[in-house]
Amino acid sequence: MTEQNSELVASRYQLVERIGQGGMGRVWRGLDQQLFGREVAIKEILFPPGMGESDRATLLRRFTDEARAAVTLSHPGIITIHDVAEHHGAPVIVMEFIRGQSLAAAISSQGRLPVRRVAEIGAAMLDALAEAHEARIVHRDIKPDNVLLTKDRVVLTDFGIAHLADATTKLSHSGIVIGTPQYMPPEQLDGKRPTPANDLWALGATLYHAVEGQPPFEATGLHALAVAVFTRPHRPPVHAGPLAPVLDALLTKDPAQRVGAAEAAGMLASVLRSFPAQDEVSSPQEPEQEQEQEQEQEQVPERDPAPEPAPDAATEQAPLPAPPRPPHPPTAVDSGATPADPRRPAPERPTDPPVPVPAPVPVPPTEDLVSLGTTAKMETAERRPVQARALTRRSVVLAAALATLATGSVLSWTLSGEDGTPRGGGAAGSGATAAAVTVVIGVDAPLSGGWSGMGLGIRNSAELAVRTANEKGYVPGVTFEIKALDDAADPAKGRPNAARFVSDAKVLGVVGPLNSAIAQTLVEPLAQADLVNVSPGNTDPVLTLGPDWAAGTKSRPYDTYFRTLTTDVDQGPFAARYLHAEAGKRKLYVIDDKSAYGTGLTSGFTAEFEKLGGTVVGTEQVDPAEREFPGLAAKVRASGADSVYFGGYYDTAGPLSKQLKKAGVGIPLMGGDGMFDQRFLTTGPKADGDLAVNIGVPADDLAGGADFLARYRKAAYPEAAGWYGPYAYDAAWSLIEAVKSLVTANGGTLPRHARAKMPQAVAGLAFDGVTGHVAFDGYGDTRNRRLTVCSVASGRWTTVTSGPVTP
Repeated sequence: MTEQNSELVASRYQLVERIGQGGMGRVWRGLDQQLFGREVAIKEILFPPGMGESDRATLLRRFTDEARAAVTLSHPGIITIHDVAEHHGAPVIVMEFIRGQSLAAAISSQGRLPVRRVAEIGAAMLDALAEAHEARIVHRDIKPDNVLLTKDRVVLTDFGIAHLADATTKLSHSGIVIGTPQYMPPEQLDGKRPTPANDLWALGATLYHAVEGQPPFEATGLHALAVAVFTRPHRPPVHAGPLAPVLDALLTKDPAQRVGAAEAAGMLASVLRSFPAQDEVSSPQEPEQEQEQEQEQEQVPERDPAPEPAPDAATEQAPLPAPPRPPHPPTAVDSGATPADPRRPAPERPTDPPVPVPAPVPVPPTEDLVSLGTTAKMETAERRPVQARALTRRSVVLAAALATLATGSVLSWTLSGEDGTPRGGGAAGSGATAAAVTVVIGVDAPLSGGWSGMGLGIRNSAELAVRTANEKGYVPGVTFEIKALDDAADPAKGRPNAARFVSDAKVLGVVGPLNSAIAQTLVEPLAQADLVNVSPGNTDPVLTLGPDWAAGTKSRPYDTYFRTLTTDVDQGPFAARYLHAEAGKRKLYVIDDKSAYGTGLTSGFTAEFEKLGGTVVGTEQVDPAEREFPGLAAKVRASGADSVYFGGYYDTAGPLSKQLKKAGVGIPLMGGDGMFDQRFLTTGPKADGDLAVNIGVPADDLAGGADFLARYRKAAYPEAAGWYGPYAYDAAWSLIEAVKSLVTANGGTLPRHARAKMPQAVAGLAFDGVTGHVAFDGYGDTRNRRLTVCSVASGRWTTVTSGPVTP
């Protein structure tokens, strides 16, 4: 088509000028002759070169069908499609003509944008996407070029290549990728059927580019870029501030674990509330200067194996009065960073060695949208609950809408009073209630990966507590729900998971995490939001006693953090008492791996063993990176030791045990819970007689263990409860008890600022649970401190004895 050609498109649209062209389309400014010369944007779809007639016909039909479906969308944040036609065998889409600047153009001209502005743009985009997804349309090509910023609107464009969510055949043919790789999620690059989760990833990548000034992934060539998206974490955001957890949640590689639209909306709302109120609502649009849409340069990988960010196209639907700027070049090469993970990953051991804690990321404030989740720090009025979409339709005035919500009415609930039922979920409640309130208990655990066996047992056990409370009506008028997030044993997941819990107003407490390394990144943002969490697995003393506990100075870092089992502080002394009093050992050789975990165990062990009258006949430190320890076995044999105590992890303890036995040193090796792992048995195949202390007690030996296991089996969970399941049940029940105590103290009504009152309520608990008497000391540690000695017998770990920390 040419503007000189007097032929009308679809017998009504006159071409005026070409305003953009790229790999997949050509855009014209035109006039609708049947509507008094109204300006329109006309997009002509271009077929990739070399495509056969059959494929052309199929692609033409699909484009036309999907564009016609997009005509049904009516939303201020979505480009309005007036007509869909065919012209000389090519599909043509006629759209509203918008004068504005693309987000890509804004980034190119201004650099990275302010956090608040990006959050406003993201909220408006999310509202528009929610409308499309409701109509079962997936955009598939969200990127800065396809976001228009006008004086009073944020507009998503280019739904012409969107894909119906229920389509049974793929839009992409072999060699044709629909979308822009820098903003495409792994599953879309892999050719999987598109879902709304695709657009949420692309939204995250687009907002990341806007706030950081560069895409989250960048590499030279399509292949390198795809490898980065599939295998590497995105570059940690450095300018995003409170928006960082939102970006992390949206850029989760597994679509099943990726944040959903409603939850992302709540997170963005929290980000916006973190900024001071303004007299004038700042619009998320461009300044008064009008700039029209710019030149298109879409990506077709087979034509350009090294994609560059498209220019300021905003999907080519409006004219550009100024000459088009060249494409914005990549600003950096994707870093080769790998996800932070424990130095010693061990699925059977939750006490990871310490990992570097990332730089603090500002966390959204805790003034949640309903009184159920607000905190005492909140100085503004209560908000109305977030609806399923959690966004107003008036996306272009989101900040104004939030200000309106701030003056909304306070929700209240009337609950029946104390019914005298036994604690622990053993009996039903009674009494008439008003409309039930939903209280959500979060669960953070490794639900995938090598730690998932324990993580799923924790989630199931917490869910069993919630199910029991609901079935028995334990807190009249309250219905409990579980919200489980996967941390995959990756410390990098701690902060984004915390942000997701914080942004959900119904979450009043969190069970977890399992791993101490995750806790180092999760606990602080939860504490900043006054959100209580009770862990069934963390054993690092620093979390409750502070960084100087070993030097004798204890200080509680977080008054929101509690745990239902004891810590590493007790492991060494407990092992010393067992070896001296029960095993009759008097001379010990002590070895550690130089880690904080290992040296902490050996220092506590040595002090207690010598206090009991035993003798340490030798000490040694080994490099955990090594697997051979020449001369060490001879030193142990020459020392006359009748046992060896090792502070460290299974992957060092296994080779050490094997070499001692091979050298004829027939004495037991004992360690802590870092050694209590199935893989110790494979690295030390002749480990019979070796010992390890594990924190806690097996379910079979717990006071309420038999009843718990019977109910767990009846619930038909596919995964075993595991060692930490009972402790997770009691952690969840602690939160249930705390909610009940708040209701009771408030005359049968859940109080305002309930979230902020939960930590104090948990601190004052005392009840008989599955694991025994549940109560917490002034540091948040359990008062019921018990451990278990296990021994290797016939190639298996078996329980020897369990007991309290102090005799």
